[in-house]
Amino acid sequence: MGKYVVKRLLLALLTSIIILSITFILMKMLPFNKPVGTDASIYAYYTNQVNLGFVVDLSEENTALGEYLWKYVDPGKVTHIYYVKPIADQYFAWLRNIVTKWDWGTSTYVMPNVSAMYIIVTRIGVTISVNIVSVIISVPLGILLGIWAALKKNKITDHVISTLVMVFISVPSFVIISLLMLWLAYNTGWLPTQWPSVSAPTQTRVLGYIIPVLSLSFGSICGYCRFTRAELCEVMSSEYLLLARTKGLTRGQSIVRHALRNAMVPIFPSILSEFIGILGGSMILEQLYGIPGIGRLYITALNASDYNVVFVDMAVFTTISLLAGVLLDISYGFIDPRIRMGAKK
Repeated sequence: MGKYVVKRLLLALLTSIIILSITFILMKMLPFNKPVGTDASIYAYYTNQVNLGFVVDLSEENTALGEYLWKYVDPGKVTHIYYVKPIADQYFAWLRNIVTKWDWGTSTYVMPNVSAMYIIVTRIGVTISVNIVSVIISVPLGILLGIWAALKKNKITDHVISTLVMVFISVPSFVIISLLMLWLAYNTGWLPTQWPSVSAPTQTRVLGYIIPVLSLSFGSICGYCRFTRAELCEVMSSEYLLLARTKGLTRGQSIVRHALRNAMVPIFPSILSEFIGILGGSMILEQLYGIPGIGRLYITALNASDYNVVFVDMAVFTTISLLAGVLLDISYGFIDPRIRMGAKK
């Protein structure tokens, strides 16, 4: 098991390096992101790019170099002419900066000359908190509804739950949040119309979670419900459960001791994959509800061509997805001891 975990972590690390390397090269093929602002701020930005190894600073023009960026004469009457370095040089400089200094570059629009990683760190907490609350609510509700539907298979309760699941799972989350904002915020005034600020009262900030959490939870609840019902119905029709009943166990005992335990094996690991799904889907919701998370930050930085912030944002989503995949594989062995990861035949 230990060797398998190490192997999966190394594979995830290699995969992340490949994905981020390809992303970096493709983004560097775009026109260079030239900053806006005062000459002093632009000079500070290009000085930082020179230190990172992405730009070269010359005192004279040189047409043999890459793209011309900017010309500036500092207060000391020194001329600075900036050119873009070749992509290969930028790539190896990028790797060196991350490994030696953990420097992912600076922002040019969102927070000019501020570390892109710092911007992500200050905003990721909001995104994670909204998604975790959504998972905490949707997992038990979805599983309980799926169990109820399975126990009432082909009865009116099962038909009602299955119909509602099909309806809500077909509606996109951004449509749900739009309706919730219209009904619960603008029409009735019960909830905030936008994400409350940090200075808002505690009650208002708590109420601000309701609309985004509900809009994220509807699809997850439906997914868990449908998955749980299908797995439990399959287990309940198996031969070993019939054998348990013939040995004297009641229907409730056989379901709790055998059916639920075996049905949960594929259900629990799906929680991690569902978390990744809603983490990506929260981008649009954050933009609509004004949540200052990394999803909204991604869209803002992308529209403003703030490449460094976009890149670090993508790196965070990629890392979370790969780590969740590793935890997903490992979790099977803990849920069902019969499963041995990486075992030889």
